[in-house]
Amino acid sequence: MAAPNADPNIPQVPLRTAPMVMRLARVGSFHPTRISFTRTLIRRMARERWQLSRTRFDLDDTGVGTAVYRIDTSQAPVWFVVFAEHLEPADRTDRVIAEKWDVTFTLTTSEPDATEIGRLRANVPLQEAGRCSSRELVLSRANKSLRLFDHVVESLAGGRQPERDKLLEVGYLIRTTAVYGNGKFGLADLEQVRELGVFELPFQAEMLCVFAARQFSLEWVEHIARRRGGEDFTPLETGLKRALGVGNATGLGMAPFLIGHPKLINNWMLARETALARVRAVGIVETDRVERYRALLERAIIHIQQWPTSDPQQCRRNAELLEHLAQLGASEPVWTQSGIWDRLVSWADANLGLEAQELLNSLLIEIYPELVDDLEQRTGSEEIMRVDPGMLLQALRTLIHDHYGWALEIDFTGEVANARFWYRSEEKEEPRIGWRFMEPGADHELRIAIARDVAALDQALDDLDPKMLGATVAEFLMAFPQLRQTVRRVQSLAVCPYAEFRDNLIDESCRPIDLLRCKLSVFGATKFDPKSDLWTRVALFQGAPLADGLDATDADDWAFPVLAEGLGS
Repeated sequence: MAAPNADPNIPQVPLRTAPMVMRLARVGSFHPTRISFTRTLIRRMARERWQLSRTRFDLDDTGVGTAVYRIDTSQAPVWFVVFAEHLEPADRTDRVIAEKWDVTFTLTTSEPDATEIGRLRANVPLQEAGRCSSRELVLSRANKSLRLFDHVVESLAGGRQPERDKLLEVGYLIRTTAVYGNGKFGLADLEQVRELGVFELPFQAEMLCVFAARQFSLEWVEHIARRRGGEDFTPLETGLKRALGVGNATGLGMAPFLIGHPKLINNWMLARETALARVRAVGIVETDRVERYRALLERAIIHIQQWPTSDPQQCRRNAELLEHLAQLGASEPVWTQSGIWDRLVSWADANLGLEAQELLNSLLIEIYPELVDDLEQRTGSEEIMRVDPGMLLQALRTLIHDHYGWALEIDFTGEVANARFWYRSEEKEEPRIGWRFMEPGADHELRIAIARDVAALDQALDDLDPKMLGATVAEFLMAFPQLRQTVRRVQSLAVCPYAEFRDNLIDESCRPIDLLRCKLSVFGATKFDPKSDLWTRVALFQGAPLADGLDATDADDWAFPVLAEGLGS
């Protein structure tokens, strides 16, 4: 797609290179864009006029009970079924080893009559310990954020709006600890989901489940407050509702997914980089785009100011980000110049930190929906990789040196480069990280160390008699079957420039949280609040329209969500 007002004297801007993009430090600084999954879902719901209606709300005065929502999509209805329980304080934890939650829910294709509700009630609250059927698409659970939930109940019951500072401090009423899909625990697998015809893009079913959970949380808190306050009760202001999203506590489980789905990751990154390149190729910038840029920059600054985090490193990064955004605002470009966005991005790359560079990229993508929104259709992938048995070893070696030269530069002879290992716990089958030279378990290591594996493959080829490089991959693998998966990966990803993270994922200094932020930004998460290098809290759907506001004029205008002045007591 050609950029609008393109200057024929300015060449089209090439995509940023994989060596620049696919480094942990950079992907760990990503911000959501308008082609992130939460944004694309809301646009689709609005475009196709989906309707979300509450068909059952059997909750007692304390909010315990069952709720059902019907979601009429353009293809077929689905139902969101909720089971709210009483949870003792001692049982409340965000850790995956929890066995009880304030609320559990599922997204199902079967209309939940009494029999179906009984079956779901016997299994959904058990989560991993229960068993779902292929009629269920998504299984999830959440806990209240007690510091805000109870405050909102008390405030509304007393006839007043909650305190603004408390809303900013948390930003959500409930926090999910897992959103399962794609065949886990008996759920419908990906092919079954596609056959339904409702969800074509990755993670749309999961994002719809989270959006419905947000709607329930808002109605849940008002229900309890209404029962408690009686005539004194006042509903939550619409602006405050939009400012509240759904929290999420995410750990290491996301990281192996990224490594195990390299073609999918390539397409995610390729869509993002293509969007940025299209915008950078714009020639003359119209006045309304300039004003949109200024407004979004101002909003982004407020967004960062309202970004709560207790992590010292993220606090420092946010402080630096604000300084760099102020520089962007103070150094106005000459808007009459052609190719100004390309110049601005180049200037930011040379003068600002990674957080500011990537926020600017997200901001610029936001300004040109007509240039980038079609790219959301490119975010899926068939994750199929095959060995080419007839390839000559010399050609295989050329692939390694052309596409994995970065891996060959890493020295794996010392302990620092091999310090960590990834494994799956027996108890919860969740990914964990161990210290190779201090803990047992390295014999159960997951295939995460792609750089080390490729380096080992290259070394095996190097050790061959040079005459053997004329042999085929099939002959080589007969002698070295343990290298088959690495060979298959190298061959299959030769046309996928953004498939690999170009760092050593078992190095002592590796920060897994960078992988988490990368994936969460693609989902559309905001306000990352790291709790360690291994897990983080985020918010989803903050600023998004409510279920009854999908047709509003600003339904798609919620990049860099903020809590507006004047809202809250």
